[in-house]
Amino acid sequence: MTRRRLLAGTATLTAMAGVAILARPAWATVEATDAAIGAFTGGKTPEPGKITLTAPEIAENGNSVPVTVEVDSPMTDGDYVASVTILADGNPNPEVATFHFTPLSGTAAATTRIRLAKTQNVVAIAKMSDGSTFSDRKEVKVTIGGCGG
Repeated sequence: MTRRRLLAGTATLTAMAGVAILARPAWATVEATDAAIGAFTGGKTPEPGKITLTAPEIAENGNSVPVTVEVDSPMTDGDYVASVTILADGNPNPEVATFHFTPLSGTAAATTRIRLAKTQNVVAIAKMSDGSTFSDRKEVKVTIGGCGG
């Protein structure tokens, strides 16, 4: 290998890395979020109620936004929350997290921190053991984006 080939290869790799850094992720669309909701609910339209999404109105830093979901359910063998999903309609990928529950969980509640790219709606959908679905939505204003935004 000659010095000239080594320098040419290094220059090529540097240019490729620069293009990768400049490439921005495409943001999820409302249609992509609706499709994710439809996939989770089996095409049903979630009703309001039973689930409570708690998120800050303003997030100083989108890298770590605290979110809590709680579902009002007796959590018995015949009536329990099967799963809860959290979606963000302005992130590169709308699906953020999914939590699965059983009657042995005792309560259907989860707390996590999520990354938000920009000001957007955060949606929580609960799927019950009988197949019914419920949703709650909050707009979170983000001052510094966490996904390159």
